[in-house]
Amino acid sequence: MKITRLEVIKVKPRWMFLKMHTDTDIFGLGEPVLEGHCTSVEAVIKEFEEYLIGKDPMRIEHHIQALYRGGFYRGGPLMLSAISGIEQAMWDIKGKYYNCPVYEMLGGRCRDKIRMYTHIKRAGTAGEFPIEEMLEIADERLKDGYTALKYSIIPPIKPIENPENIEKHINRFAKVRERIGNKVDLAIDFHGRVAPSAANVLIEKLKPYSPMFIEEPCLPENVDCMVNIARKTTVPIAAGERLFGKWQYRELIEKQAVSVIQPDICHVGGIYEGRKLAAMIEMYYGSVAPHNPLGPISLASCIQLDACIPNFLVQEHPGNPDKSDLGVGYIKEPFVIKDGYIDVPTKPGLGVELDEEALKDKLYDGKWTTPRQYYEDGSNADW
Repeated sequence: MKITRLEVIKVKPRWMFLKMHTDTDIFGLGEPVLEGHCTSVEAVIKEFEEYLIGKDPMRIEHHIQALYRGGFYRGGPLMLSAISGIEQAMWDIKGKYYNCPVYEMLGGRCRDKIRMYTHIKRAGTAGEFPIEEMLEIADERLKDGYTALKYSIIPPIKPIENPENIEKHINRFAKVRERIGNKVDLAIDFHGRVAPSAANVLIEKLKPYSPMFIEEPCLPENVDCMVNIARKTTVPIAAGERLFGKWQYRELIEKQAVSVIQPDICHVGGIYEGRKLAAMIEMYYGSVAPHNPLGPISLASCIQLDACIPNFLVQEHPGNPDKSDLGVGYIKEPFVIKDGYIDVPTKPGLGVELDEEALKDKLYDGKWTTPRQYYEDGSNADW
């Protein structure tokens, strides 16, 4: 079998799919995307295509090593996002060829169903919105059967916050906790928007309400800052969605800055790279909760990983009202969540098939702009 073409499909709201064609009737799907930079990732894919055309797609690790190590400059968000989608597509092809799910080729399934968590937010919202609305959304999530929820702290947050604003964030979490009870896990994502000085204060005050984990308590660029935060609290720390490949994860894991890693299978290097990371943090008794704010091929790839790793914790998905993130309007058989879980799929490869007809009215130019945040004096705040 030989690779003949890499077809890129940009679809709303901000996703990009890859269709890897071969000289047989088998093709593979992937989701190589970097939010806000689809066209840049597409350019990298086109550069990689020159190497991949004519190659055997079954030699997955060999080709990924060639793409990563074949040039002088390595890693980074654009290269690894492109590699991720290419790698997913090759696994899809291999699974279809052998007529088995990807997880069967990575050791077999460790569980029968995948625990899901979703966000307490309205689609398209970024800034502050009323706590009453958050509580209503939480009620909806519970009715849908979720046993784990998360929301992101509302920006902007100053490096040293005044007591009134600190208490505002604590009260928001406390009210949601009170509403959902203690049988439901509740995580909060600081989104790297909080400086270590403010993060320490917030985490200490959140502790009585038992967060499932604090995600990205500070930006991941300086691991020692996260280490210092982790040493000062017993609340589990999670991070990793903005790290690319095992090399960037090494220090985070070795210094035990986190209890939970959150690799994004569309950014970190693909499914097998996620499997390697799971083994790395397994040595430190840590867990894996893959990041996924993207589309159904991303989710399909995550689920293949979730099924076969022993230290899986919970799987993220946005919880879009139209269920587009589960594949409604994008794949022929969308994922179904029952009582907060998705059954481990049994179809070959990634187990999903694009609904080509439904995609026709979702095609776009790939442009998406990240919202910006500003402090009251007009200076830039972290998104």
